[in-house]
Amino acid sequence: MKRVMVFYAGRVQGVGFRASVRQLACGYDVVGTVRNLPDGRVELIAEGTKAELETFLTGIDESGLSGLIAKKDTTWQEAQGGLRGFTITG
Repeated sequence: MKRVMVFYAGRVQGVGFRASVRQLACGYDVVGTVRNLPDGRVELIAEGTKAELETFLTGIDESGLSGLIAKKDTTWQEAQGGLRGFTITG
């Protein structure tokens, strides 16, 4: 199992970005969180198999959200556990 952390920059706050990501997550076998950061970025943390996470991230890129994203920074690590469902945390 893997964990991916993605920081999205662009016009990603105040436009339904987090709710859309949470809705997209329902179609994948992933758990995680998505939240706004004070600097205007959105942080996504998700865990699952690497293949499922890659497919989920591609789904975000291919959704209507892609036009809001100016930049994304992605970091992979081993899963840490402790996540349940897929929630908006901030």
